[in-house]
Amino acid sequence: MSEVNAQEILAHYRGSIDNIDAALVHMLAERFKCTQAVGRLKAEYGLPPADPAREERQIARLKALAIDADLDPEFAETFINFIIAEVIRHHERIAEQSTHEA
Repeated sequence: MSEVNAQEILAHYRGSIDNIDAALVHMLAERFKCTQAVGRLKAEYGLPPADPAREERQIARLKALAIDADLDPEFAETFINFIIAEVIRHHERIAEQSTHEA
């Protein structure tokens, strides 16, 4: 294989990676729209921002999905923990704003 062919193949892979990254960003945006709605609902009814039992189930579910997808389950756990922490932060902010408005 020549270097020119290698560069073409590399460009193809990188194009695919760029498309996947764009899809991930859009999917995360949609996910956060849903979790924002959950945060508003929780604030309206005085529910706590965090739900440790739900979080545990989500972590276990994503780790199992990762294993099925041939992805490192520890990476999946780190990833979902990062997302959960961000969601909780959003829910806390929503709850705080809700108490200031009341």
